[in-house]
Amino acid sequence: MIPLRHPRAVTFAAFAALVASLLVTFAAAAEPFDLQAHRGGRGLWPENTLAAFDKAVTLGVTTLELDIAMTADDVVVVSHDVALNPDHTRNAAGAWISAPGPLIRSLTYEQLQTYDIGRIQRGTDYAKQFAYQSPRDGERIPTLAAVFAMVQARSAETVRFNIETKTDPTRPDDTASPEVMVRALLAEIDKAGLASRVTVQSFDWRTLTLVAQRAPGMARAYLTTARTLADRRWTDEIDAAAYASTPQLVKAAAGTRSGPVVWSPSSRDATSTTVTEARSLGLLVIPWTVNKRNEMSLLIGLGVDGLITDYPDVLRDVMRAQGMALPTAYKR
Repeated sequence: MIPLRHPRAVTFAAFAALVASLLVTFAAAAEPFDLQAHRGGRGLWPENTLAAFDKAVTLGVTTLELDIAMTADDVVVVSHDVALNPDHTRNAAGAWISAPGPLIRSLTYEQLQTYDIGRIQRGTDYAKQFAYQSPRDGERIPTLAAVFAMVQARSAETVRFNIETKTDPTRPDDTASPEVMVRALLAEIDKAGLASRVTVQSFDWRTLTLVAQRAPGMARAYLTTARTLADRRWTDEIDAAAYASTPQLVKAAAGTRSGPVVWSPSSRDATSTTVTEARSLGLLVIPWTVNKRNEMSLLIGLGVDGLITDYPDVLRDVMRAQGMALPTAYKR
């Protein structure tokens, strides 16, 4: 026979669970909804450029989402692609490059600056996807330091940075190593004095482990897809199959070090069940990349802590319609 627990013990346990749940809810509610401009808002402006980040600050976003790579001479630059992308890259003569490459890691910063990334090449699938992107000829791949400096020059004191480390454990020779990249990234953050306003995110959880070790108070965002979760090289050798859910996996990977921990799933993986569970584990939930109004509204209704979007103007409209507080718009 299974012994019955004392009624008062059951009541106390239930009360303790309720209090813990309310504390998580209240803590999350105290933070403003995080409107993140994906690559600076690539639906509107050339991705990962100073022009895009400047426009996003003027529009009013909580966070500038961006990606980093490293040049041959170890300069931290802002780029989603590890090699130059023919969809939006022209050479010094103004001609479109014909194929992906060269690798950013193979070019010095000076060489990299000869390429123009200020407009999309017509006729590409990328151009069809972002037909309303405004061109800005003459934009170059910026340094991370330049992005920090621009935001500080704008006195945009509430703007945060969500920085993705672009390393690939399946192609280790294409980029700097996780150790080299994290060391250089943390040095740039420290130099700018912006540690309290930075989240480091990655699909390659090796970099997040290094950030936790070297800057334990810094926020970390664990990006997930079915593909990366199925390959232990991406999860820093943690077996996802050993956990009942992705939120539980992220919680285990994050460990007990201080600093906010974010689960950043593909929008299709953010369901009522997974969001509720993640929040109960003390995780923030910020899905990517959400561009449709109805999906934005649905996810906000599920209680996510923010959204990453190519269209920050659309997300502002959705937030306004729901009576939510909007991020500061820094007018010139």
